[in-house]
Amino acid sequence: MLPPRVVLGTAYYPEYLPRELGDRIGTDLDLMAAAGLTAIRVGESVWSTWEPRDGVFELEWIRPVLDCAAQRGIDVVLGTPTYAVPPWLQRAHPEIAAERRAGERVPWGIRQEIDYGHPVFRFHAGRVIRRIVERYRDHPAVIGYQVDNEPGVLLAHNEGAFQAFVARLQDKYGDVETLNEAWGLTYWSHRLSDWPELWRPEGNSTPSYDLAWRRFQAERTTEFIGWQAELVRELRRPEQFVTTCLAYDRPAVADVPLTSRLDVAAGNIYVDVQDGLERPARPSRLDVGWIGRSVAELYLAADRVYGSRGEPFLVTETNATSIGGSHQNRPPYDGQLRQLAWAMVSRGARMVEYWHWHSIHHGAETFWGGILGHGLQPGRVYDEIATIGAELTAAGSALAGLRPDVDVAVVWSTESDWALQFQPPLAHPGGAPDSSSYRTIVGAFYAGVLDAGLQPGVVPIERLGGDPAALVSRYPALVVAALYVASDEQLDWLVEYARAGGHLIVGPRTGYADPEARARAEVAPGRLRDAAGVHYLEYENLLDDVPVTGLNGHATRWAEALIVDDAEPLAWLEHPRGRPIVTTRRFGAGRVTYVGTVPDPALAAAIHGKSASWAPSVTVLSAVNSAGERLWFVHNWSGAEVAVKGLELGPWDVRMLREDRGCTSTI
Repeated sequence: MLPPRVVLGTAYYPEYLPRELGDRIGTDLDLMAAAGLTAIRVGESVWSTWEPRDGVFELEWIRPVLDCAAQRGIDVVLGTPTYAVPPWLQRAHPEIAAERRAGERVPWGIRQEIDYGHPVFRFHAGRVIRRIVERYRDHPAVIGYQVDNEPGVLLAHNEGAFQAFVARLQDKYGDVETLNEAWGLTYWSHRLSDWPELWRPEGNSTPSYDLAWRRFQAERTTEFIGWQAELVRELRRPEQFVTTCLAYDRPAVADVPLTSRLDVAAGNIYVDVQDGLERPARPSRLDVGWIGRSVAELYLAADRVYGSRGEPFLVTETNATSIGGSHQNRPPYDGQLRQLAWAMVSRGARMVEYWHWHSIHHGAETFWGGILGHGLQPGRVYDEIATIGAELTAAGSALAGLRPDVDVAVVWSTESDWALQFQPPLAHPGGAPDSSSYRTIVGAFYAGVLDAGLQPGVVPIERLGGDPAALVSRYPALVVAALYVASDEQLDWLVEYARAGGHLIVGPRTGYADPEARARAEVAPGRLRDAAGVHYLEYENLLDDVPVTGLNGHATRWAEALIVDDAEPLAWLEHPRGRPIVTTRRFGAGRVTYVGTVPDPALAAAIHGKSASWAPSVTVLSAVNSAGERLWFVHNWSGAEVAVKGLELGPWDVRMLREDRGCTSTI
């Protein structure tokens, strides 16, 4: 369904331009074609333009864009506009508004304010989708559809959603006594005698309830996107794909089940540029969130999108220049856009689309910069993107279907993330709970793989597969950190992975709770204890980083009081604690290494017993294309020149090498 090359594209919104600028479509698309941009994303944000009044459709406004694109060989991804409802719909049917608390409607005036399970919304959404797809499915420029946009932005507390949640619980547990036991509702006199006694989620303090509520909300999002995808599939041409663009930090998204309803996974990857892309990484000024704060977080974001389906993916949005609000103005240094594009391609991106073509002259995102600024003149950003376009065009089909090589895979658990948002193990310096605990812990281990000169990857817990031995051949080492919510079967699978010859690296909080988010009534790490040869009865928050001996680095933020049963200590906390914090043990044909802390960068890298043979600013990653060729991607993430085994890299530079051609540089 996708072209046999990496597509470079941009979101394009000529309808946003002030009328006095006249018709720029031909000019804009000529500039795109000259820069090697071969795809545009259109139409997903303007329901009120498609349908200005109830049942009155104006569908021809987009035709000049599609026609001009086809004339220039530019492909089009056509969006369904369901995430931004028109004023007439919310005014006629205020009952479709989402509620963040029971009875408290989200005020209209932003976007995604609606309860997308409401039948009135579904009627109108289905109607506009059908009209758009029927009108343009046969247009030669349209290669695919993006349904909705960044779904799952809120947890809808509407009465209909809550009653559906109760029905889901009734179906799963059967009776309230079973639910009482599963959730431990004896605590604080929460035992139910009948289903109507279940309290509303906005008053909840029970971890099991919260996890069930998050699962339910993610299922609603999956159902909604799946409903749209099936509707489009009924109407599209067979060769056209269907996707959505995911923001992976949305609270009501579980990416693996959601992307299973689509033809290809797609995500939005934004990164803090300038010194945020320097290696070794500096302490970030930003909180954990939707902006990647380092090179490691850039790669982690891309690997998460790849991991959703275990196959090449689309980047539907990424930095063109400054991103965010009017107070966030950090344009990239020369060369950094090129680095970002090639980094995403190296992890399997089949499409890289910039958000967006021209900076918008009005509205909430006025200062979220486009390839062209408010003056609409090509400049430094345009020129660098043109360089990227030329390089991708020259590489051609060599980049099709890239599958990244992985030395160490990091397991991702969305449910553990949810559970550790509700009961975070880590604290901020002032003592407040850190709801980003899961991402902080997993991110530290992922960065350590990269810093050790190894190739990381991400595998969601849902996609580990049924045969541990088969995974060993694909991923010789597996990091499982903060896997707080885990079933007996999942933990036993991890044990068998090590027994079959894999190197299992276990991080803190793993296996501590069951699938109901209840603390297990067994000595931690529970079912992993025998394989790891270590256990603990106590744990603590670390107010300061603690040096370790045996390995380089420090323990940070958290420490488990490890007691060695039958393992070899590798690192100890320095006095006064003076106890093991990293251990390892041969198990079956493999090995289990246990890390009872959040490692700092030095310790996270030292765990792997290897170090990169190149400068700290450099990453070297590889992938195999559909022709079986291995390609190497060498980045210099710094403003200084560097040499890597005879290869000269300039400031903020990147090179691609083909292994089967004697590692001759191709870009």
